Amino acid sequence: MENESMPVSAQITAADLARYEQELAAYPGAEPLARAVQNTGVVEASKNFAAKQHLDHVFSVEVKTGKVTNQKQSGRCWLFATLNTLRHQLVQELNLKDFEFSQNYNAFYDRLEKANAFYERIIATADRPLNDRLVQWNLSWNDSDGGQWSNAVALIEKYGLVPKSAMEETFTSSNTAELNTTLQWKLRRDAMFLRRMIAAGQTPAAVAEQKQAFLSEVYRMLVFAFGKPVEKFDFEYRDKDNNYHIVRNLTPQEFYAKYIKVDFDDYVCLTDAPDHELGKVYSLPSQDYIAGGRTNQFVIVDTAALKQATIAQLQAGETAWFGCDVGADSDRKAGILDPDFFKQDELFGVDLSFSKQDRLASGQGEVSHAMTMTGVDLVEDQPTKWKVENSWGDKPGQAGYFIMTDKWFDNYMYEVIINKKYLTSAQKELLHQEPIPLAPWDSLK
Repeated sequence: MENESMPVSAQITAADLARYEQELAAYPGAEPLARAVQNTGVVEASKNFAAKQHLDHVFSVEVKTGKVTNQKQSGRCWLFATLNTLRHQLVQELNLKDFEFSQNYNAFYDRLEKANAFYERIIATADRPLNDRLVQWNLSWNDSDGGQWSNAVALIEKYGLVPKSAMEETFTSSNTAELNTTLQWKLRRDAMFLRRMIAAGQTPAAVAEQKQAFLSEVYRMLVFAFGKPVEKFDFEYRDKDNNYHIVRNLTPQEFYAKYIKVDFDDYVCLTDAPDHELGKVYSLPSQDYIAGGRTNQFVIVDTAALKQATIAQLQAGETAWFGCDVGADSDRKAGILDPDFFKQDELFGVDLSFSKQDRLASGQGEVSHAMTMTGVDLVEDQPTKWKVENSWGDKPGQAGYFIMTDKWFDNYMYEVIINKKYLTSAQKELLHQEPIPLAPWDSLK
């Protein structure tokens, strides 16, 4: 059928194709370049190995950390990165060789809280048409395993923490795709059921009762997938001096109160997102899915300010949670984050330059992954590269640690969680602003 929405003059003609072929034939080295891409792929053919000479694993400022964690085939990077920053402090406090929190414990309640928020949002928007943008966003948001730093904090403050030994990973907690698909199916089915109940004039009490019945089913699904969350446990360990310790019959809330010395009120999310107004504070209510919990807020600063605060925190011996676009200019196997290591623009002879602002505004850039900053290399007081603790196990990079060049930081770093004491006076003043709420589909989602 003819495409009536496109004028004939806009269609690709035989003459156009002939011109494209002529221009390709005139392109220097077209045939060997084509063979390289066809045989090895775009990324491999574009690698610039000369850039590796600047990627040694030596850093002038480095916080001592242990073995990396492994989120495996799940989207829980935000939770792993948060728990990693906390475990670094716990290891020092208790003189441990290494330690790991149970990510599975908090992930269980994360999924339950998301289901609750999903049902509430469906009920609240039941008077809107199904094709309304907010309703469609609610249906697409669903109950995935992604999240933000503030979500992790809210979960910890409400449900506490447990050592990994108290609630180990299961196959499903580490491989969430199948559960995500099944939960999505259930929640969308439930959404249509609740909308029809409300359209039929059912009372709010009846709707609330049905919601609770659905939540009970979700709880059962999560127990089958992740295991039943531990309620009490013994904390047993040996320190670096081989001294034995045991504290019996702790609840997760008691464990958190006893061993975590971090005051989350001291931390803010400094954000370099130039598609938002510099010097403003924004909130993201759509991601605040834990009722009564902490809210997501972003203090907009420039790249230089983000670096300055991160360096100050590392120099004080404290690691930092950060959010970035890990898929851009990255080599997962080698653990390299460096725009100069990849030359797709030179390979194809096209202009791929993109400002940070335009990448975010167009959807090309996104906060796709969270990791932990553990070091920086300063040369004449200027950062050249950064040490990153990932949560993809010890196979990528150097035992799981990545190298981020300073140029990559400029291009793809968006959020860093910073203690307020490392902020400037002007930045602290920004915290008195009333946050500007962002739409659910904002680039910082």
